[in-house]
Amino acid sequence: MIDYNRKRFRAESAAPDSEATVALYRQDGDLLWGESAGGSVRRGSLTGVVRADGVAEFAYTMVLASGEVVAGHCVSTPEVLQDGRIRLEEVWRRFGENADQGVSYLIELPSGT
Repeated sequence: MIDYNRKRFRAESAAPDSEATVALYRQDGDLLWGESAGGSVRRGSLTGVVRADGVAEFAYTMVLASGEVVAGHCVSTPEVLQDGRIRLEEVWRRFGENADQGVSYLIELPSGT
């Protein structure tokens, strides 16, 4: 199982010096939770589980800078890179008035950044 505890992630496509959303994950056994902020996200949170193969499945909520409240479901599949960092392929589905779905990629931020 991959240990996500205290790991920080941001969109792989974000420029390193941009004000992109950063997510901090926490983990205890198979329980996963986290919070995010920055960029277009005022505050976000997630709660879910990590499977034995490292795949994370969770529900998420966010309050966007626009004031919109969004909620959804995500399945994140990890890939461990040569430098030891984790890249996540996230298949997500947003619920509600502005329902949507897609695939996003997150990259672990190096320690100390």
